[in-house]
Amino acid sequence: MKPLSDIGLVGLAVMGENLILNMASKGFTVTAYNRSAEKVESFLAGRAKGLSIRGAANVQDLVQSLAKPRKVMLMVKAGAAVDDMIEQLLPYLEPGDVIIDGGNTHFPDSNRRVTYLESKGLLYVGTGVSGGEEGALTGPSIMPGGSKAAWPLVKDILQGIAAKVDDGTPCCDWVGDNGAGHFVKMVHNGIEYGDMQLICEAYQVMKDMLGLSADDMHEVFKDWNEGELNSYLVEITRDILGYKENGEPLVDKILDTAGQKGTGKWTGVIALDLGVPLTLIAEAVFARCLSAQKAERVQASTLISGPVVSFEGDKQAMIEDLRQALLAAKIVSYAQGYVLMREAAKEYGWDLNYGGIALMWRGGCIIRSAFLGKIKEAFDANPALTNLMTAPYFQGKLEGAQAGWRRVVAAAVTNGIAAPSLTAALSYFDGYRCARSPANLLQAQRDYFGAHTYERLDKPRGEFFHTNWTGRGGDTASSTYNV
Repeated sequence: MKPLSDIGLVGLAVMGENLILNMASKGFTVTAYNRSAEKVESFLAGRAKGLSIRGAANVQDLVQSLAKPRKVMLMVKAGAAVDDMIEQLLPYLEPGDVIIDGGNTHFPDSNRRVTYLESKGLLYVGTGVSGGEEGALTGPSIMPGGSKAAWPLVKDILQGIAAKVDDGTPCCDWVGDNGAGHFVKMVHNGIEYGDMQLICEAYQVMKDMLGLSADDMHEVFKDWNEGELNSYLVEITRDILGYKENGEPLVDKILDTAGQKGTGKWTGVIALDLGVPLTLIAEAVFARCLSAQKAERVQASTLISGPVVSFEGDKQAMIEDLRQALLAAKIVSYAQGYVLMREAAKEYGWDLNYGGIALMWRGGCIIRSAFLGKIKEAFDANPALTNLMTAPYFQGKLEGAQAGWRRVVAAAVTNGIAAPSLTAALSYFDGYRCARSPANLLQAQRDYFGAHTYERLDKPRGEFFHTNWTGRGGDTASSTYNV
């Protein structure tokens, strides 16, 4: 073991432990620290035994065990716990040392911490880490941003432990200044929310409308994972549906209330702030909220009636329609996420490499899927691409899938099966390709009751008009602005 460690890591929960083991397996020497000394001792005597991992009894010991410039990675709960640990580290760190926050931090906190630590001569990296327990151990997707001067200091370690694609390229590269890394991770998680909800809606249609068993659906997802829908989430859904407890599908015994840690909500809130229609992901977040109202839903099921579920068509044809619907909606999910990143880059002055982000998501992370390579190709071909749906590859896939997609949504609505994200995705697709929306009527309504003015088709953009609709109003109009 080296006399001084290459990096220290604070926080020995699932992700922290596995990242340390990953680092050690790649030849790095690591110092492990946790506020509970017993946790460190147990780790060193167990999974870390015999590896290039040492423990620290306190923060001072942690810092003194590190080679300069020191690098300390925090894997603690987002929020106040990160700030508290930074304050504990500050008395022992020197200018040029680096603090890396690898938790699910909200990007404005990373913006703030970069400014704060740079004012003290220190460097800060806020990085998204995706891949769960397995990814942390064998190779996650890592999305670092923050103090650009820190990148050469942490690059070898972060790229060394990251997942690699087939040609050996690491799923880790510099994202951008300040909170850019954590923003991209937040969007990743929003897309993850959308993907999971879309899969759940396909599952419910198969279960409740087509009457398929868990074993039947296991075979469907197995088949899907061998084609265009190949992805981590489809793969684990296949495995979940095939898992038995006492000979019965475990999935059928799990309570139907979903949890969430806030990243999906953050994605929706910033989309509203930036004026981006992130409809699919927002519906996925609200679906989790509705699932949590279990007692109310059970009561409502006895009071409010809907259509009797009835399907008399070709089940195999509907399963193929579901595959097409899932593929198309998944494309919409990524398209909306990329529009959000584009608008954030404008707002915060980030120079985001959109193709590079797709490359970082190709391995290790929760949303890794077969067509992320196609996203990179789309942005390589046109770095100024405004919406993925208009790239030739995705345009073709959407047009080919839309007939089945529409049949699925129509069947779900007719049979009273909620499919909010599949439906929202289709509505976005139809709304985006609509050259003339009904917003002319909406703007007339706003002008009628609030004198908010409107623009005209027969006049240049930027000229605003007000009509005295009732004959009782005056000529005074409200000032024109958009939130």
